Amino acid sequence: MTLGRFAPSPTGILHLGNLRTALASWLSARKGGGRWILRMEDVDGLRCRRNLGEAQLRDLAALGLESDVPVVWQSEHSQTYREALARLHGAHRIYPCICTRKDLQALASAPHTEDGLRPYPGHCRDRVWEGFDRALRLRLPEGPLTWEDRQLGSQVDDPGSLTGDPLLFRRDGCFAYHLAVVVDDGAQGVTEVVRGADLRFVTATQIRLQEALGLPRPAYAHLGMVMAPDGSRLGKRAGALGLEALGARRITPEECLGWLGWSLGCLERPMPCAAAELVEAFNWSRVPTGEVRVPETWA
Repeated sequence: MTLGRFAPSPTGILHLGNLRTALASWLSARKGGGRWILRMEDVDGLRCRRNLGEAQLRDLAALGLESDVPVVWQSEHSQTYREALARLHGAHRIYPCICTRKDLQALASAPHTEDGLRPYPGHCRDRVWEGFDRALRLRLPEGPLTWEDRQLGSQVDDPGSLTGDPLLFRRDGCFAYHLAVVVDDGAQGVTEVVRGADLRFVTATQIRLQEALGLPRPAYAHLGMVMAPDGSRLGKRAGALGLEALGARRITPEECLGWLGWSLGCLERPMPCAAAELVEAFNWSRVPTGEVRVPETWA
């Protein structure tokens, strides 16, 4: 039985790209006769806001996308992440890192990754353990890893060349994205991860972390990005196309669902509908793999 999840960060509104991902995840879970859960990835207390997360939940509910279990807020599960770090330390898989941002800029000789970041070059790999009061990184094994994507097919990545040893715990005391998402997926029994193609490059790194923690590997599906009419990327902040902005243009949630459903191959043409009306027609083989642009009349 499929257990899908949608896990946004509460740092702004949900734009059409986020909503398309949420709908695809919900439809896949429902088509598989399974459950769907929502999780708020709010471990970064400097950027995340509770009120923004609550607004995101209201937008999802307006589309008929509600969690089958109580929503998990990552900020309330720090002990779980600390226990995972302790297990990794016991297995000699993490090491302290004292590199500053300036250090990393000076050390970076490898090419940029797909999102413009440089992989960590392993400068602190041989440092002696100093406890949980330092930034901590996962020691990745060398070599490529093969994984399957329900949108993109068979994939082969070397996580070391894409991200380098990933940061799991920051020097400011914040648990990093990779650790929180992997631990929570394992704890909640997630079997399918649907997200945007901009996160494809971190998949092999997260699979390596799953292996290090003895967690099962979920299925992955990375959707083509939703772009603005001019081809630029949508954002969560100013000018983003969310339900409130669309409502101001008199575009209803049902019309939004119709366009989203059409963009996922569920409808022959955009038309107002409810999310439940799209379930039967959803099939991963029909979902386009490329980018999709928002209608010019909506911008």
